Amino acid sequence: MSEDNPSEQLSKTNEVLAEWAARSACESDRLIERFERMGYAVRGKSEAEIAEVLKHPPTRPGTA
Repeated sequence: MSEDNPSEQLSKTNEVLAEWAARSACESDRLIERFERMGYAVRGKSEAEIAEVLKHPPTRPGTA
């Protein structure tokens, strides 16, 4: 990763955060609910599947 490329740094940071959030979500029904309300289809998925979902924009509109 190039230190001079902010886009590359942001992409890598987003990947790391998605993986961390997926680990946290696997232990928290409340976090799963929050991601679902944000439009991320994560319910019933494995940690790896949740991480992949979180690396992309939500697939449906969020709810209040």
